[in-house]
Amino acid sequence: MMMTATPAETDIVIAGGGIAGLAAAAAFSHLGLRCLCVDPEPPVTERDATGADLRSTAFLQPSRNLLARIGLWDRLAPHASALQVMRIVDAGGATPAPRLTRDFDAAEIGDHPFGWNLPNWLLRREFVAALAERTEVDHRTGVAVSDVLPRAEEAVVSLSDGTQIRARMVVAADGRNSTVRQRAGIGVRTTRYAQKALAFAVTHDTPHDNVSTEIHRSGGPFTLVPLPDHDGKPCSAVVWMEHGPEAHRLMALSDASFSAAATARSGALYGPLTLASRRTLWPIISQIADRFDAPRTALMAEAAHVVPPIGAQGLNMSLADLTVLLDLAEADPDGLGTAPMLAAYHRARRPDVAARIAGVDLLNRASMLEPRPLRDLRRAGLAALYGISPLRRRLMQMGLGAKG
Repeated sequence: MMMTATPAETDIVIAGGGIAGLAAAAAFSHLGLRCLCVDPEPPVTERDATGADLRSTAFLQPSRNLLARIGLWDRLAPHASALQVMRIVDAGGATPAPRLTRDFDAAEIGDHPFGWNLPNWLLRREFVAALAERTEVDHRTGVAVSDVLPRAEEAVVSLSDGTQIRARMVVAADGRNSTVRQRAGIGVRTTRYAQKALAFAVTHDTPHDNVSTEIHRSGGPFTLVPLPDHDGKPCSAVVWMEHGPEAHRLMALSDASFSAAATARSGALYGPLTLASRRTLWPIISQIADRFDAPRTALMAEAAHVVPPIGAQGLNMSLADLTVLLDLAEADPDGLGTAPMLAAYHRARRPDVAARIAGVDLLNRASMLEPRPLRDLRRAGLAALYGISPLRRRLMQMGLGAKG
């Protein structure tokens, strides 16, 4: 008598309930696939709650298209601030005053903004609410993936609460220290910059006019990204990258002293900046996994790659991972989690990710420059690149995801 295999209990287990993991659950459930998404920590979905992620995410055009495709964009659009212009400012002179400003306008390459900016805590709130409406999704918090045992037709996934789940595919979205990646024996190449990023929100008198402003001096960029008004005043999310000791010194300042320091570092481009949130501190590294696939397992987001927060590449690279996985699953539902599907995913994503990490690494090192002559050279390079129209447009297209 021929024995038949017992069907897997779910189609996909997603390790990690950050923004990328939640987006993956929404994407695969949109295809009708059953998903279990596990997160060791309950999501923080209020701006002023302890542990809230005060960073923001700029969804570039391809990411916005994915979110619309999987039924999430309509929830996000009312909260989004459009990014029409990316402004690069060199402030590498004797004082932090801007000495060269160049605007990269999305109108040069299309009819849409570069992207749309939203606070990370709000993204979690909206994603969690959307998943609660989808019967294909089992979203569990307080539990993590502790091990994955791949088999020919499925993977047996062990959870931290002692239960086991059989799935056709495992998606590792469990962060830069991914347990799933480590259990799969996949190594990583890591670059450490001795930098940290301060993330916070500010209000200011001058409207941002949907312009994202990246100011380069030394230590790393100071970036202001548009947010909706707060308490009746223009508001921006800030990521301020600095050498580690300086970042810790800034964290220890009073709110008033910190606001004054931020105003000085910004060259007062928007007038006085007033701190409008808690401050959080994040280590800056680059990291890429040796492979993005393992038996019955796909690595995505920070389990696969980490980049410094420059050029809005981080989460947009993660959603590019998800787009490829979604396309492969839609094209061949029966091949979900098979070796050919996962190998195709690795081939499609790792070379592009490696190239983008190299580009961001170069930009970060240029932004960190301390010697004045090198900062002068950086200014000259920016002016030269901007002045060549075809190159300027091509750089903008590549920033949105076009191949080099």
